[in-house]
Amino acid sequence: MENPAQILFVDDEKNVLKALQRLFMDDEYELFTANSGPEGLDILRQESGIQLVVTDYRMPQMNGVDFLQEVSKHWPETVRIVLSGFADTAAVVSAINEGQVYRFVGKPWNDEDLRQTIRQALHHYQLQRKNELLLQQLKNTNEELQSVNDNLELLVKERTANLVLRNQALLIAQNILDAMPTAVMGIDSCKMVVYANHMGRHLFTPPHDLLLGAQIDEVLPQNLLPLVAGAARGDTISEQTVIQDRPMRILGSKLRAQDQEGVILIAIPEI
Repeated sequence: MENPAQILFVDDEKNVLKALQRLFMDDEYELFTANSGPEGLDILRQESGIQLVVTDYRMPQMNGVDFLQEVSKHWPETVRIVLSGFADTAAVVSAINEGQVYRFVGKPWNDEDLRQTIRQALHHYQLQRKNELLLQQLKNTNEELQSVNDNLELLVKERTANLVLRNQALLIAQNILDAMPTAVMGIDSCKMVVYANHMGRHLFTPPHDLLLGAQIDEVLPQNLLPLVAGAARGDTISEQTVIQDRPMRILGSKLRAQDQEGVILIAIPEI
């Protein structure tokens, strides 16, 4: 259950304060009264939850507008209302225009009009508080999003750097394989050629044809097909043969790495 709204009435006439207390005695408000501006400020310092201040304009020591200026300075969220005779209207309107006073209520007041004004003022306070909370939540969310964005940018930079290093490593590995004086061919479990280094492409690619993606029975000599099958079973393969009039030693081994499975075929020129 929410705590009742706290209202402070300030007037140097005790009968006015009593009249206001009687008017709101049946409402679910917590009422505070003060006989002067300085006394009202003391109450505000002691009670941190006062939402609405209603003050007379003509008071000794400190008039109502001066009092509300202090309230506006130190408790800006508190809604401020002036009770005053019409002779003081110009001064009060000036204070309203400057944002120090929420509303002016003339004396003598109409009870129902004053009750309605109080309800509207408290509703105004609640809206202000909700807006402040929403703004704070929005600020917190923006800060969290900024933090996530900063972390994401850092992560992207790190991953980009890793990808660059991996690409460089792959390029170096490819250059090494292409520079080798042996032919290297990768064959997947479906008997399709999925890799060949420079010498492999030169040695096994048929004229006017593509090596990668071809089936091995389209590009390998028929006598090497059983060798590939044996390597796929895990046998240790080493065989001598002639390819393009060049004596070659063929080595085959089974490849099984993570989700990849196939055969690595190596053709080494015989000296």
